[in-house]
Amino acid sequence: MLAALAAAVACALPSAARAATCHPPSYPGSGYFTSLSVHGTSCATGKQLALAYRRCRIRHGGVKGRCPGGVMGYSCKEKRTSIPTEIDARVTCVRGSRKVVHTYQQNT
Repeated sequence: MLAALAAAVACALPSAARAATCHPPSYPGSGYFTSLSVHGTSCATGKQLALAYRRCRIRHGGVKGRCPGGVMGYSCKEKRTSIPTEIDARVTCVRGSRKVVHTYQQNT
């Protein structure tokens, strides 16, 4: 009974209101988007945001650049680890109750 109620509530919510794991977009350059998840928004928006964040990083310092602030009205924070040949990072972007998290590996 409880499981049926939970399923009914989940179906009643718009798809954008739920959390989702999305297929990451293709990486334009030498690297990979390794994961993408969204909460309160669509996978399409998550993909657009991941690509916009990458463009922002490249504008602000090339392959090792960082994106100050955020993109598309989202506030973004990035945690990264680096070795001489690559950067591995997790980016969390929020806008109100909406959240997009993506990870990437960038060759340097």
